[in-house]
Amino acid sequence: MTQPQAVNRQTFDQVILPIFSPAEFIPVKGEGSRVWDQQGKEYIDFAGGIAVLALGHCHPALVSAVREQSEKLWHVSNIFTNEQTLRLAQKLINATFADRAFFVNSGSEANEAAFKLARRYAITQYNPYKTKIIAFKQAFHGRTLFTVSVGGQAKYADGFGPKPADIIHVPFNDLAAVKAVIDENTCAVVLEPIQGEGGITAATMEFMQGVRKLCDENNALLIFDEVQSGMGRTGKLFSYMHYDVVPDILTTAKALGGGFPISAMITTKDIAQTMEVGAHGTTYGGNPLACAVGNAAFDIINTDEVLNGVQQRHDLFVSHLNKLNDKYNIFAEIRGMGLLIGAELKGQLFNRSKDVMQACAVEGLMMLNAGPNVLRFTPSLIISEEEINSGMIKLEAAIGKLLS
Repeated sequence: MTQPQAVNRQTFDQVILPIFSPAEFIPVKGEGSRVWDQQGKEYIDFAGGIAVLALGHCHPALVSAVREQSEKLWHVSNIFTNEQTLRLAQKLINATFADRAFFVNSGSEANEAAFKLARRYAITQYNPYKTKIIAFKQAFHGRTLFTVSVGGQAKYADGFGPKPADIIHVPFNDLAAVKAVIDENTCAVVLEPIQGEGGITAATMEFMQGVRKLCDENNALLIFDEVQSGMGRTGKLFSYMHYDVVPDILTTAKALGGGFPISAMITTKDIAQTMEVGAHGTTYGGNPLACAVGNAAFDIINTDEVLNGVQQRHDLFVSHLNKLNDKYNIFAEIRGMGLLIGAELKGQLFNRSKDVMQACAVEGLMMLNAGPNVLRFTPSLIISEEEINSGMIKLEAAIGKLLS
């Protein structure tokens, strides 16, 4: 048997499309909220795979689910259904407002399906001109041409030719701006209850409830992108549950499989029935292997023990961050909900989030940013108090060196 060719960080530049700029170290093993690189160096993981690893690395229940299902059935296509898909759909429906689920593989695909469904519903139930989508500046909904166009950041959408039409962007948390553009030709308003890539900004209660009312008045659907904020990230199964507002369509991904690629769009029966057989599709979506892991992850995340623990961990993170700010005066604001936390930088660290991330790696901490000026914390929902404390010591060491 041929031995595998040795690889390192330089190999990336030689063989991978240059759309990412990964860290200089290569993780090779993870357990819980700890990771080890090729050289055996240990890191505390505050990144969580960008809110994916809700149960940390290699959780025993998820490992067991993969192993067990991998010896039974991997893939059958959507010409057939399978037990794992049906069970996961039942769990999502029983725990939310929804009556129907559709499984795919990524947040982009779930959002693509949601936007297509919204337009199909409006066109078939009302008229062919009811196609306007209202979205928000600084939003992020994916990387397909449709989802990147609905997203409110030009840097991701420009340079790829003509974009899908009839999409309007207004400022987030600005109800008057929504009211100014919504009308009888609006098919949907699309929002992240907590903007992730846009800087960890949560919607206000007044805004969310006002948008719901405007949608009802204009026969427009309300779509919540909970790709990042869902699956326990905020301390409830989905973040819409904090607002006393129910969407018409919701998308979830990232943590749904605890690290295994799977996503879902969920909606009501009335809306779902406008998509007839053949109107949309997916090859891998809802495959038994992904849904088996999704079932295992769901059963753990959707428990009082995990969900209640999120707020406790939030408070510990914020306490540490406030102490850092008292000492160094580097944060303009600490915001977010649950374990989706953003720390906006100021002073000597203004617009230096990447420098902080690199300095953290040297100290043995995996960190994220949300744009050039926000540190983002999306660790495992079950990260231990000891790991939080240890990681924050490493963060302080990195900041101290940058400021020295």
